[in-house]
Amino acid sequence: MLTYPAIDPVLVTIGPLVIRWYGIMYLLGISGGFWLAKDLFIKRCGLTMDQLLNTMSIIVLSVVLGGRLGYILFYNLGFYLAHPASILAVWQGGMSYHGGAIGCVIGMSIVARQYQVNWRCLLDALGLGSTVGLCLGRIANFINAELYGRVTNSYLGMIFPGAGSAPRHPSQLYEAALEGVVLGAVLLCLSRRFPQLKPGLLFCVYLIGYGTFRWLLEWVREPDAHLGTVLGPLSMGQLLCTVMIIWGIVWARLLIKRSPNGWME
Repeated sequence: MLTYPAIDPVLVTIGPLVIRWYGIMYLLGISGGFWLAKDLFIKRCGLTMDQLLNTMSIIVLSVVLGGRLGYILFYNLGFYLAHPASILAVWQGGMSYHGGAIGCVIGMSIVARQYQVNWRCLLDALGLGSTVGLCLGRIANFINAELYGRVTNSYLGMIFPGAGSAPRHPSQLYEAALEGVVLGAVLLCLSRRFPQLKPGLLFCVYLIGYGTFRWLLEWVREPDAHLGTVLGPLSMGQLLCTVMIIWGIVWARLLIKRSPNGWME
């Protein structure tokens, strides 16, 4: 059994100001995503640097609003209908990846219309850049000892604070590795190896890759206590990832079928 490192979620306290690892990871995720996807946004999508900075602001806003609304709709609608004032209490937690992703897709449609650029190209860059945030966000979940895995007898098990005395899968680290590092490496290699890849196909790979990794890892991740499984043994995360995978496959087939050059522009 591995030993949980018990890192203090608070990085530093300066008077009344409390700086947490979670916030730092968000900032690093946004900055790292900007750096990783900058060439795609500028050279392939045709954005200027000023336009890209505005686009990043829209992405941040889309993540926050979409993530919050997604959590309310997908994971705890009954509670928020009964307690509408809690909708704004984001400091109490409650964000959904899938909601944030939907928010960003909508945000990119706004950017595409505003700057008259290819929406599918923007989504390609968004998918690549988001892998940095996915990796660091899951590491932040690990530091916070939240969203941990199910009980296990595996040598990878850890005893998380507040999760009982049984060892559990460090599923946050599994997700950081697969959804962040592995998926990011695949997308980066594809974008550089095939610069003429038809716009939208890289995002389809992202949808299929993230959806598959997350769907598989949900089997070792503890379901939300208030929700549990929602369709037989399947969690809400698995249902939403199933939609992602289907969307990615269907859209990729349509893009290839409608192009005279198949995969390439």
